[in-house]
Amino acid sequence: MAKRSTGTKTTEQGGGAPLPHAGPLKTTIFLLNKGTVLHRVHLEQYAADQFNPGLQGNARFSPITNALGEPIPTLYAGVTSDCAMMETVFHDVSFAPGLKTYDKNKLNGQVLSALEVTENLELLDLATVPLRKLGITRKELIDTEKDQYPVTRKWAEKLYQQCTSAQGLAWISRQDDTARAMILFGDRIKPASLCPAGSAKSLVNDAATYEDVLSLAARLGVLIVPGRD
Repeated sequence: MAKRSTGTKTTEQGGGAPLPHAGPLKTTIFLLNKGTVLHRVHLEQYAADQFNPGLQGNARFSPITNALGEPIPTLYAGVTSDCAMMETVFHDVSFAPGLKTYDKNKLNGQVLSALEVTENLELLDLATVPLRKLGITRKELIDTEKDQYPVTRKWAEKLYQQCTSAQGLAWISRQDDTARAMILFGDRIKPASLCPAGSAKSLVNDAATYEDVLSLAARLGVLIVPGRD
């Protein structure tokens, strides 16, 4: 029988996700191949390939800073449109049984964009197998609730600072476990590495895209209802 590691993990006071190990982290590369099409949901005033400047927010792996305390521009995406919608507009849908409703007004101003990767990108793999090598469980890093985000961001910062060639992180989406989600580091990616594939589609005003939204909502057991103006 395999022996359990004798290494210790420091946790934030009160338990929860552990802080990164003191020594070097053992990482695994995930190659995001040229030609891959990524999908993302974002506000319509931003371009498909526009990175978040990293000045504010509260996400699992952002905002983060480099060793000098400077904010790192980031961009979240998924390998399918369903994944992109699950990681954004449907992120907080309850697992509770019974009727679930979603205010249609929350979709206003949101668009679905596609980005083609034009050169191979090296990301760090945070899927279950490489997480064992890294020394943290999926439950501790990927499946945590929002109250643990300050700690999971510390992992992202250490991974970024230790692995100077890493251009992002990739993992199996918590919200859609049939697809990979990822965060890309804007200061390590050439502007031409991501090319918009077609125009951005409104989640409510583009008929085909709204049908996709309704289809995913139905699979979630969610009824989209007119909201209050």
